[in-house]
Order: sequence, then structure tokens, then C-alpha cells
Amino acid sequence: MSETTTNTATGATAARSRGAVVLALFFAFSAFAKLIAHESAIETFDRMGWSHGAMYLIGALEMAGAVALLVPLLAGVAATAFVGLLAGASIVQLTLLDPVNAIMPALLIVLVVLIARDRQDGTAQLIALVRRRAQ
Repeated sequence: MSETTTNTATGATAARSRGAVVLALFFAFSAFAKLIAHESAIETFDRMGWSHGAMYLIGALEMAGAVALLVPLLAGVAATAFVGLLAGASIVQLTLLDPVNAIMPALLIVLVVLIARDRQDGTAQLIALVRRRAQ
């Protein structure tokens, strides 16, 4: 591989890593609002008719996923899990809250899919590790 190709690949990897960090911060911020029962989070869950327990559970899942996005071995699995969480968020926005706001989680799905794809080697390593330990 030429030096230019190597530098381009290294730059792209660094950009993706920065993107994962920014996304992890976004999810951590969202989780924190739920975990401290910020009034905006309480209001949203009340509008949906969901319990505060659901708010804390979703906040905990978001925080765990945010941390896992920063761990190379876990990042692919976390990103894959966020696809489900964000799909649910889009559906909730469309059906229970403000349909216009469904676009944000839908766009974030694209980003987490890219992270999941980028980290698929780590996901394969994690699966192999779990399988070895299960034997």
C-alpha cells in the first residue's frame, strides 16, 4: 500500500473514531437526562403514558450503549443494539409524540449502522470469545 493510501485510510479511521465518540456523547447526554429525571424527560414519558421506570430503563440502556461505543470490542454490538433503540424512538415519535421529530432517530440509525459495519471485526472477535467461554 502506498503512503498516500495509508494516510487516507488512517485519516478515515480517525474520522470514524471521532464520530463514534461524538455519538457516544450524544447518547450519554440523552441518557443522563433520563437518569436524573430531568423535567423534560419526565414530561416526555408522561405524554407517552409510560412509567418513570421505563424512563430509567431506557436511560440505563442508552448510557451502557454510549460507554460500549467507546470500547472497540463492544462498539459493533452497541451500534447494532442502538439500531433497535432508535427504530423504536422513531416509531414512538411518529405514533405518540411529534411525527416531524422522527427524522432525528432515523438519521442516527444511518450513523450507527456505519459504526456497526466499521466495527464488524470486533463483533466477530467478541462472538468468538463468548463461544470459547461457553464451551
